[in-house]
Amino acid sequence: MRFVPVTMILAVLLTSGASALPQKPSSNSQGSKDLAAGVSKQDADAEAQLQKAIADAGNDRAALVRNLRNYLLRFPDAPRKAGVYRALVESCQQLQDTECALEYAERLVAVRPDDSEMMLLAIGLLQQQGSDASLTRAAGYATRVLDRIEKATPEEKSARVSVKDWQSQQDRFRAALYSLRGQIEKSQKAYDAADKDFQQSYAIRSSALAAEQLGEIAEMKNDYTKAVDEYLLAFVLPEDGPAGKVDRREVRKKLGNVWRQVHGSEQGLGEQILVTYDHLGATSANLNPPARNKGAKDSFSFVLRNLDGSPLPLAPLKGKIVALSFWATWCGPCRDLEPEFVQIAKNYTGNTNLVFYAVNTDEDETLVPGFVAKEKWDVPVVFADGLDDFMNVTGLPTVIILDRAGKIAFRMDGFPTKGFTEDLTTAIQEALGPAN
Repeated sequence: MRFVPVTMILAVLLTSGASALPQKPSSNSQGSKDLAAGVSKQDADAEAQLQKAIADAGNDRAALVRNLRNYLLRFPDAPRKAGVYRALVESCQQLQDTECALEYAERLVAVRPDDSEMMLLAIGLLQQQGSDASLTRAAGYATRVLDRIEKATPEEKSARVSVKDWQSQQDRFRAALYSLRGQIEKSQKAYDAADKDFQQSYAIRSSALAAEQLGEIAEMKNDYTKAVDEYLLAFVLPEDGPAGKVDRREVRKKLGNVWRQVHGSEQGLGEQILVTYDHLGATSANLNPPARNKGAKDSFSFVLRNLDGSPLPLAPLKGKIVALSFWATWCGPCRDLEPEFVQIAKNYTGNTNLVFYAVNTDEDETLVPGFVAKEKWDVPVVFADGLDDFMNVTGLPTVIILDRAGKIAFRMDGFPTKGFTEDLTTAIQEALGPAN
């Protein structure tokens, strides 16, 4: 039984910084050092005994585990119980005592339900146990972490991380978690649920591992035609992905086996591999269009694109006031702001000195037309094509007004709960001048 390595998902979390999650749990590496600070006067006795337990253990991890366990028996409601749990998890892991590490990891999760990092550790330990009850608990933890990731917003990101980088981190982590939960469900023979999670993981970020797992599920269901399609993707895609690594030689064996089930021999397989490779290359080109407007020197040098792909040069707008609302399909505040932006645009219907555009910044442009059709925004929608980078748009939503010379006359980062319509209308009037 092969699982998505939780260590890889933890690596995604830790290398992406605290912005990958909507909370900032303490690091496992804090250990006993963290237990030595922040003394509370009313808990002086408990604190003194904790310090003694740590000091008496010295560098002996086994002694530290014994001492901390005895400490918890004496002080079950110690004010820094969570820190003691964390030190026990770390020490038990170093002693390779999986049951001990799991016991205190789950105790820590119980008192710190927002600690997604510890949940991931618990998931890995539960997977090692492998019982149905353990795997059910592991799937529950994975669901709780996923819920937090899905609800995260750019407002919670670090100021050092751009919106695009933050979204890329979120997508990578979500893809890994869906794949992880799919692995757990697959091991429990909950194939429909596993198939759904692997499909979701693949939809977020195409990965060879998700495709391989989908192929295995299809093969178990005797759907060899679907298994061929999935194994082809697993063979052609890069081996490393957000949820782990595949062994291309193993995938080749699986692919050959199901291809023979469908076609009787391996004749034509090589050609189909090339067809799949070429198709993926074309898809990647559509999802990641080449950089545009590299040589643009000012706002009116940009040529954007309408949703149908037709060009929209900004040069003819010189001499007009241009209102731009930068947004993305995944941005919740953008959905709240845009109707007000649209209504302001309607208020100026017939004013030829002013234009409004909703400027989309999504990496996957295929998501945009359907989203716009569903929301029914009555304002022209265009792709940013580098205008967001040129204007240093690092957070969404961002609303910018350009004056008649293309200079920024007004800028609002984020969506205030009150006063947006009044502030933007005032800024527009000032840019237009008293005669308009």
